[in-house]
Amino acid sequence: MELLLDPNIWLAFFMLAALEIVLGIDNVIFITVLVSKLPAEMQHKVRQFGLIFAMVSRIALLFSLSWIIGLTEPLLTIMEKTVTGRDLVLIFGGLFLLYKSTHEIYSEVEDKHATYEESTTLDAAKQKGAALFWGSIVQIGILDIVFSLDSVITAVGMVDHLSVMVAAVVLSVGVMLVAAKSIGEFVERHASVKVLALSFLMMVGLTLIAEGFGAHIPKGYLYSAMAFSLLVEMLNIRSKKKRRLA
Repeated sequence: MELLLDPNIWLAFFMLAALEIVLGIDNVIFITVLVSKLPAEMQHKVRQFGLIFAMVSRIALLFSLSWIIGLTEPLLTIMEKTVTGRDLVLIFGGLFLLYKSTHEIYSEVEDKHATYEESTTLDAAKQKGAALFWGSIVQIGILDIVFSLDSVITAVGMVDHLSVMVAAVVLSVGVMLVAAKSIGEFVERHASVKVLALSFLMMVGLTLIAEGFGAHIPKGYLYSAMAFSLLVEMLNIRSKKKRRLA
């Protein structure tokens, strides 16, 4: 009860929740891109699962604070550079994200293979749908853990109370659950926005790798660049729409 009456706790809670939402943007974009390849009836289910898994993994990591702190301790030294468990997670997560976003851009721009809807038989369609479903689940799980680790370390550095951290994570994921469907539908309607989102994920992957090697890149620069690119693309979409109506 004492926590609820402390204005500093409420301020920390809202600041942390806002930060968690910002840090979760790349997670939402990754899930949106992955589910776009699934059949329409699966997309909402996988999207919800991905975000709920993100919430569960973050809360589980919060309750494993001693393990999280251990990840920031040096594991080995290479050429006078200390390497921690967190560094390794960020590097491998960044490489995976870099590979995945590059592959998806190629598929979107160049690949001419048949899509899910072009499957020739019902059995083939079911098998392909199941493979896409579980493949998406595994990939979302891998990236959720990477994004959650960074998010939890940020939370630990901002707030001392575990209950406040958990509440902020739950609120941020709730906001993302509400917004994810609208974001997904918008990205699906505009192919250029999808490529832009994938390019953003490439930048995130490179940032994770850089941080894993000890080069800190402020996230504000990354999100500002993305916001500017998105603004330009919104103007481009509006201009195209006006020309069609003219």
